[in-house]
Amino acid sequence: MKFLIDMNLSPQWVSVFEDAGWEAQHWSSIGKPNAPDQTIFEYAKSNGYVIFTHDLDFGTILAATNTDFPSVIQIRIQDVTPEHLSGYIISAIHQFEKHLDEGALITIDEKKSRARILPLRK
Repeated sequence: MKFLIDMNLSPQWVSVFEDAGWEAQHWSSIGKPNAPDQTIFEYAKSNGYVIFTHDLDFGTILAATNTDFPSVIQIRIQDVTPEHLSGYIISAIHQFEKHLDEGALITIDEKKSRARILPLRK
C-alpha cells in the first residue's frame, strides 16, 4: 500500500508509514504546496496512492465524482502529530486494509474509526 500525505499533515508521517512497511510520500515532495485538492486527488488516483488528510475536501470530491478510487483516510482529531496518533493510525489501517485496497473513505475521530465503501452513494 502507498500513502500520499496531504499538505495539512506533517512530513514526519512519511517515516511513520515507512517504519510500518508501507511506501509514503508527502505532497510537498511531489507537487506545488498550493496545488488544489483536485490535483492531489488525480495524482493519487493515477499513481495508486491512498490519500491521508486532515480535511473534508477529499470526501467531498469522492462524493461528487462517484469514483471507486483513490481511497482516502481522513483524520477528524485536533492533535494530528505522529507522536500523538501514529499507533492509532497504524492500527486503523490494519483494521481497514481490505477496504482501502478495494476503495474506501476511512474516517478516524476520537470515538471511533469507520469505513464507507466507494463509490459513495447517497
